[in-house]
Amino acid sequence: MSVSEAKVVTGQLANLSGNDPSGNTRDDCAVISLKHVTREYAGHGSVVRALEDATFSIVAGEWVAITGPSGSGKSTLVNMIGCLDRPTSGELKIDNINTAAMTATELDRFRADKIGFIFQQFHLIPYLSALENVMLAQYFHSMTDETEAKTALQRVGLGDRISHLPSELSGGEQQRVCIARALINNPPILLADEPTGNLDAANQKIVAELLQDLHRNGHTIVMVTHDPEMAGLAQRRIALSHGKVFCHPVGGPMVTLRRATDRL
Repeated sequence: MSVSEAKVVTGQLANLSGNDPSGNTRDDCAVISLKHVTREYAGHGSVVRALEDATFSIVAGEWVAITGPSGSGKSTLVNMIGCLDRPTSGELKIDNINTAAMTATELDRFRADKIGFIFQQFHLIPYLSALENVMLAQYFHSMTDETEAKTALQRVGLGDRISHLPSELSGGEQQRVCIARALINNPPILLADEPTGNLDAANQKIVAELLQDLHRNGHTIVMVTHDPEMAGLAQRRIALSHGKVFCHPVGGPMVTLRRATDRL
């Protein structure tokens, strides 16, 4: 399936997302919910507000693209959705659980259960094989299952590369190892940060098709991207500008907020 063909499929799925035309999501459907979330950081004698009064929800099974220029608050938003950071104020719920009420240990376990991370830079351990890098994610559950890890690599088309080190894999293959690692604990939410940012056109197509297949199989995907082709696969776009969030409704026009000097 080409990227263009995948757009048609995601467009057909848009009506199943549970969102109303205004871009809001019913609370009983939301797997991710932010209410008046603000994140501030202490600067040199001042306070930097990286995210300001963000209120939106993402329904289970939805594919959302997060876009915006550098410095707009994307990393801050992703870190909070990924339970790597906490809001300064406001309420963030993941699967109807208020993450602010958790201890650090509880949050680590919750993150491992609920969220799979797909990173632009892959973050593979260079001296571990592809199989061992995937199994590494299982350690957070105090268990390892080599058969499951092999199955995850086979699912992303790397069944014949399980013993290879990252240096022996192409960029596209390393990204697929990252996807297999994100899937190994079967998390309901996939958080993808520029998943095709370091890939050529051929490998971008492979990764786009993998994400499309995961979405069809029920995963909620939250994807940060500067690539308009990848953003076009999503059912909805959340655009950020100077820490403010702008949610585009399902089926509505999707416009990336960016400075004139930014290049996608």
